[in-house]
Amino acid sequence: MARRTTTLPMRDRIGSITSGTLAWIYAALLIVPFYYFIVSSFKDNEQIFESPLSLPTTWDLSNFVTAIDQADLWLAIANSVLTTLAALVLTLVLALPASFALARARGRAGKVVEGVFALGFLIPSFAALFPTFLLAAALGLFHTRTFVVFLLPATALPLSIVILTSFMRTIPRELEEAASMDGATSLQVLRQVYLPICIPGIATVLLLNFLSFWNAYLYPLILIGPDTAQRTIQVALPTLKVDAGTDYGVLMAGTLFTLLPVYLVYTVLQRQMQRALLSGAVKG
Repeated sequence: MARRTTTLPMRDRIGSITSGTLAWIYAALLIVPFYYFIVSSFKDNEQIFESPLSLPTTWDLSNFVTAIDQADLWLAIANSVLTTLAALVLTLVLALPASFALARARGRAGKVVEGVFALGFLIPSFAALFPTFLLAAALGLFHTRTFVVFLLPATALPLSIVILTSFMRTIPRELEEAASMDGATSLQVLRQVYLPICIPGIATVLLLNFLSFWNAYLYPLILIGPDTAQRTIQVALPTLKVDAGTDYGVLMAGTLFTLLPVYLVYTVLQRQMQRALLSGAVKG
């Protein structure tokens, strides 16, 4: 019995080839700059400008040592980790109960409160800079990490609450009613019913906010200032540029310290974020 062979229509084959080609081009656009950062961090200025994409002649770590010593990068990384983790924890502590309440709300008041949170998208970050400066000075928290830890969650709450509320609304109310019939309190319902199901949404919020908090520059620069004991890595990196000129190899080595944590966090949370996107697409 002859085996049937199915062939794709010409239009489908062209579409498949085109999408595959675009995917490879997009991957190259992401990989080439990262490769350039890595190889340049082992070169001096002359090698970077003469052969930017070639491998370094020697894999010398002197650029990394110079970057760490010149900008106190270890202390700056520790400050960034402390500030980012504290801000992420505070964001979840505030966003999860608020999203839980909004997801359960059925009246007009819930919609009004949700609309107020959504208004946060309309406020540019630089527009709140001067009022934020005055508030930090009035509270006596100017030039401290503490104020930045409280400020970053405030900037992230609108997006975090919108994402988490959308996830919590997809959870059947029958699960909550069954838990309530078993004597569970609202806090227990949130912890035992909603949180396990919302893990993809929580991972999405963590990843997006981590990128925002870790890469924050303007507010830490103004609110923390040049104090080497408190400044974050984004504020410390520009100090690698000196009056005599910029050693781009040292600058690239320092920049790698900011990229690697982002890559590690994305690697850990990417599966949950993909699940969040897929579940949203299926339910939509």
